Amino acid sequence: MMTESRYHQLVAEAFRKIEDGIAECDPQDVDLDSAGDVLTITLKESLRCIVNTQRPTRQIWLAWAAKGRAWHFAWDDAKSQWLDDKGHGDELFATLKMIVKESAGVDVAY
Repeated sequence: MMTESRYHQLVAEAFRKIEDGIAECDPQDVDLDSAGDVLTITLKESLRCIVNTQRPTRQIWLAWAAKGRAWHFAWDDAKSQWLDDKGHGDELFATLKMIVKESAGVDVAY
């Protein structure tokens, strides 16, 4: 079972990686706002993607409002990745990269 401190460390690393990737993008195409445990990614035409922590379940949740999609990512120690809890094989950064590419036409380097 993951400890609270390990969860916080992994989330901080994930959020930093998300922020660093978005920082490389043109803010006209992709912008990021950080408020506590929530990252709001605003894409072209004001489309939004929300990334937030879920401390009780020790997950990171991702919501893509434009498509009505949501994912719950749990840390997989064996693969050292945030993977969806539905077993579809979706990985957090690959999913974000796909969303940004589809919504803003921008490749994020993760």
